[in-house]
Amino acid sequence: MTPRDASDANDNRWSDLDRPPLNTAALRRALVREGALWSEVDVVQRTGSTNSDLVARAAAGKAAEGAVLVAEEQTAGRGRMDRHWTAPPRSGLFFSVLLNPAEVPVARWGWLPLLTGVAVATGLARAAGVDTSLKWPNDLLVTVGDEERKTGGILAERAGEDGVVVGVGINVTLRADELPVPQAGSLALAGATTTDRDPLLRAVLRSLEDWYGRWRSTGGDPAASGLQETYAAGCATLGRIVRAELPGDRSITGEAVAIDGDGRLVLATENGVQEPVGAGDIVHLRPA
Repeated sequence: MTPRDASDANDNRWSDLDRPPLNTAALRRALVREGALWSEVDVVQRTGSTNSDLVARAAAGKAAEGAVLVAEEQTAGRGRMDRHWTAPPRSGLFFSVLLNPAEVPVARWGWLPLLTGVAVATGLARAAGVDTSLKWPNDLLVTVGDEERKTGGILAERAGEDGVVVGVGINVTLRADELPVPQAGSLALAGATTTDRDPLLRAVLRSLEDWYGRWRSTGGDPAASGLQETYAAGCATLGRIVRAELPGDRSITGEAVAIDGDGRLVLATENGVQEPVGAGDIVHLRPA
């Protein structure tokens, strides 16, 4: 095989029969309908970052609320603190959505990544039979063997004055020899009943539409919408001893005891103080 032939094979949408391409037309038929949140679904073969692309579309007035952008491969996917997220083509779900929660006070928009986590975990449980838990604030965890592994992440970014782009990355069929780090996992490694990405994506987006609608209808009230309680029930961070690594090279160690009304993680420290953490890296140290 010549170098050109090899390149063509790698670019062929059917080069990995275990990882067929998404069916764009079927996704649109299932998700874009009158009265639904999702207004358009676009699937691209390769891009740097779906979040960056959708933020740019929104800024140019080329995307409305409910736009969904999916990539078969991301070459510059980003997580929190500009960490990179890469995976083989068609091995996961990499997508971003544009939301415009105009009737919700901006102070409550910080709940959107947590809401997305609940929606993704709910959708995957239904469609793939995988118990997905949430590591505060934006990681999706599965169990591989007896180990807790990260299989996905969420990143929310402002898009202009009245929009938010929420990006989701989920490892679906990554094999053990493809994992970027030993702490990573995938739905396949966690024993998913299906790794067909079309029904998985439909389930996740329908769940996100449902939770977003509940939250928006209560003006973003996390208690009245049931979001705060549901997030806490599925949060693997609560009840554990953790270290919060904060901006400015500061850290706090304590037991994670609650998610407060602002979506912050509340730590009970050894000196008896309960301290809310609104941003930072959380390291699970051991069960409480």
